[in-house]
Amino acid sequence: MPYENRTPHPGQQHPPQWQRDLGPSASAGANYGTEGPHPELDARTAYDDKDLNRALADFSDDELKRIAIIPPGARLEQGATYFDLAHPERGEFTAMSNMSAGPDQRLTLKSAVGYDLWNRLAALSRAPIK
Repeated sequence: MPYENRTPHPGQQHPPQWQRDLGPSASAGANYGTEGPHPELDARTAYDDKDLNRALADFSDDELKRIAIIPPGARLEQGATYFDLAHPERGEFTAMSNMSAGPDQRLTLKSAVGYDLWNRLAALSRAPIK
């Protein structure tokens, strides 16, 4: 196979019989398009979370159903922007490859929420949820 057609992936630099031992999580947190899990695609929504449903009373039910909540323990996408609805005072942040959703967080992914909702959610960092 010509070199220019190869797409290098972490962990492939080792012989096949040692890849599992030397690089068990070689591509963890890396973004390769649609490769890997995307928990935001089938996650619960703010509509399903009673506390968020009450706290976001200014949002309609249809809007709450569009706000996917990343499940606790799910690895975050490197370079992606998130907002924690449980701690809005922290504002939005960009994830690093070693980050995952914590049990007390209610994270939503910017690219999974429309810009209209994202702007309203980002405004919550200036007025914390009560």
